[in-house]
Amino acid sequence: MSDTVSAERWEAVPLAPPDSIFKLTAAYKADTHPDKVNLGVGAYRDDDSKPWVLPVVKKATEILLNDPTVDHEYLPITGLPEYTAAAARLVFGQDSAVIQEERVTSVQTISGTGANHLGALFLSKFYRWNEKRVYLSDPTWVNHHAIFPQVGIPVSTYPYYDPQTIGLAFPAFIEALKNAPARSVFLLHACAHNPTGVDPTREQWGAVADVMLEKGHFAFFDSAYQGFASGDLENDAWAVREFVRRNVPLLVCQSFAKNAGLYGERVGALHVVAPSKEAATRIKSQLSVLARAEISNPPAHGARLVSLILNSEELFAEWKRDIKTMAGRIIDMRKELHRLLTDELKTPGNWDHIVNQIGMFSFTGIGPAQSQALVEKAHIYLTSNGRISMAGLNSHNIRYFASQLDKAVRGEL
Repeated sequence: MSDTVSAERWEAVPLAPPDSIFKLTAAYKADTHPDKVNLGVGAYRDDDSKPWVLPVVKKATEILLNDPTVDHEYLPITGLPEYTAAAARLVFGQDSAVIQEERVTSVQTISGTGANHLGALFLSKFYRWNEKRVYLSDPTWVNHHAIFPQVGIPVSTYPYYDPQTIGLAFPAFIEALKNAPARSVFLLHACAHNPTGVDPTREQWGAVADVMLEKGHFAFFDSAYQGFASGDLENDAWAVREFVRRNVPLLVCQSFAKNAGLYGERVGALHVVAPSKEAATRIKSQLSVLARAEISNPPAHGARLVSLILNSEELFAEWKRDIKTMAGRIIDMRKELHRLLTDELKTPGNWDHIVNQIGMFSFTGIGPAQSQALVEKAHIYLTSNGRISMAGLNSHNIRYFASQLDKAVRGEL
């Protein structure tokens, strides 16, 4: 080898910071305190803090295990057709005009993260931008800030959460929509906003749609919690369906991690609504090219499970019951935490936001110092912005958490 040429030794590669949520989980696992509580991770737990395999998923798994026709061949590049078709019907509605007119292009993805990435990559290559930029809610799921720049789309934020009311900063949100350049792309959480748990009302969604139509904006919907938020699949799809009804240009990123408990199976889909069947065909051809270059073919097992559940009347009915079980337990925890703080402990401040918010997460309204005190002194693991996963609370630890939160608010921890 020449004296002037040296092999790459990767000495200039900097050490990346650890993911904040996974770092929090590692700290929780290393903690030996008997009363430790993990309120960081976004995964459902039962009343004994255990992962819950949905009974309907167990049934579907048993069916697959005993099906002699199941093999391990490649799926089509765009996924299992009976899965993607059923997933589209779930989010848009069986009788939706875009379904009936075959104007939806659906591609199986590596859960919701893969759907966000593929959707972003497609827009990066084919959207006719006035200004290449995506607008994310402030705050949003932290991974949104990583996904878009990776495909060359800069990010800006729009006002969403109002810390004064611990609710929606609606006037500022609308103003941001009005002031953005025409044909801007806005990422919207379809339901159960992550991380705040604060969703617009139906009337507010209508006002958002008004401005988006007026400005020619594009709605990039992230739908990770359909059914899991309220316990009602139809209710949680309302915003997406209303935007479709009003012809707001959009796509939807869909995940079955939360509502089917299939976190590790990575079952997702990207749905792009096109103006015509012919346009949908062209879009699918390009999504196929993009998917082929990255994953070649999506994984089969999780898609087969969800396909069985969505396409069987009996299994679908059971799944809806399972969803109500999960959503119902989280709603019960919200009510009990609110009762403990308000009626029993008389914690300073108004805690109505605990029951007004929806979904897995809740913004408590406490600050970084109080959050840090809960972690370091009470062994309660939550993010520094005061976000908690309601799924981490149960009948065994909720009183302890409420008492420690009360102390943190009073400055007594």
